[in-house]
Amino acid sequence: MKAIIPVAGVGKKLRPHTYTQPKALIPIAGMTILSINIEQLRAAGITEFIFVIGYLGEKIQDYVTEKFPDIKAHFVKQDERLGTAHAVALTEPIVGNEEVIIILGDVICEYDAKELFHESCNVLGVKKVDDPRNFGIATFNEHNMMIDILVEKPEIPRSNYALVGIYVIRDSKQLFESCKSIYKNQNVHHTDGEYNLTDALNLMIQHKCLFKAFKINNWYDCGKIETIIETNAFFLKKFYSGILPEPTHPFINTVLIPPISIHPSCEIKNAIIGPYVTIESKAIIEHSIITNSIVGSYSNIVNTVLDNSLIGSDVALRGQSLVLNIGDNTEINLA
Repeated sequence: MKAIIPVAGVGKKLRPHTYTQPKALIPIAGMTILSINIEQLRAAGITEFIFVIGYLGEKIQDYVTEKFPDIKAHFVKQDERLGTAHAVALTEPIVGNEEVIIILGDVICEYDAKELFHESCNVLGVKKVDDPRNFGIATFNEHNMMIDILVEKPEIPRSNYALVGIYVIRDSKQLFESCKSIYKNQNVHHTDGEYNLTDALNLMIQHKCLFKAFKINNWYDCGKIETIIETNAFFLKKFYSGILPEPTHPFINTVLIPPISIHPSCEIKNAIIGPYVTIESKAIIEHSIITNSIVGSYSNIVNTVLDNSLIGSDVALRGQSLVLNIGDNTEINLA
């Protein structure tokens, strides 16, 4: 089985970060969205990956080549932004008729991949949500078998189980035929010129392909900043061992509140860091308090208080330094 990971999107909701960095490479708990997905699949025995790249695709290619030299990686260029169905169709020459798992490049899920692969038919990852109107929705019976077509962002949902962006496809030939059919068919509905993979899956269902719903434990759609911050906190809690790598430069007059992830090359002094903070390589932090935030590589943060923040790489952030002499019964608001 091969893995297909479409990572060609421009990440509009994450701008300005995605002007210079693919959203799949945004740091999460000392990892990236992409590396978490690769590690999950590699642990389940997947060794061959197809990455559909586009915007800033060379950064994806360089990252995978450097971080995962042991996997067999293919890179397919999606020059036109025609959606996920088009992206998947581009991988057909590499996949052929082989079974595939597709994971959208901006989602992170907690699931047992080996259990997912045990199903004999096609599988859709689903998660119960409070408001299903914002997602693609699956309807299935008591045996978790699909009983109706998938609906993308319905006004009146027939189910509260959302598609999470994980698909195991046994009938890959029918998948590729369906993908090509919808984006070549001018009568097929599309959004902003993009064709959804959901429409291709519906064609497969109409062709009597069997689909089973697989319930995911936790799902994080990392297309929004607040979700990335939440995901960072979740994985810090999950993976924090209580031991940080020995820093290259000793942290001076600094309080660390776990769980945190700090690259050993960082320089930190006169600071309070944590909880739920990720700081990437070569960052410099001085006279600052940082909680529940992500700080990118080579950033320099001085005299600053950060909370629920996403700071990119090569950022210079300098707050206001004050010397105060304040008497009794005084109220000052510096906001």
